[in-house]
Amino acid sequence: MALMITDECINCDVCEPECPNQAISMAHEHYVIDPARCTECVGHFEQPQCVQLCPVNCIPVDPAHIEDRETLWRKYRRLQAASVTPARG
Repeated sequence: MALMITDECINCDVCEPECPNQAISMAHEHYVIDPARCTECVGHFEQPQCVQLCPVNCIPVDPAHIEDRETLWRKYRRLQAASVTPARG
């Protein structure tokens, strides 16, 4: 399950630097989470760091991106492999 940030976000800047997958970025009005990069911190932490730190509790599961734990593990492994693969050019 990827997470999402709702429009209740106050742009406090706490979540973005804590995301180990660089899945969080600033959009027009508030932060957003890229579901292709969000693993809910599987492979890094026991709990999603953004959810743990959010002062307004505006980071629920994204119902459009429901994933089981095994899918999140596969995504984590894919992202890790991509981060160590040398660029070709």
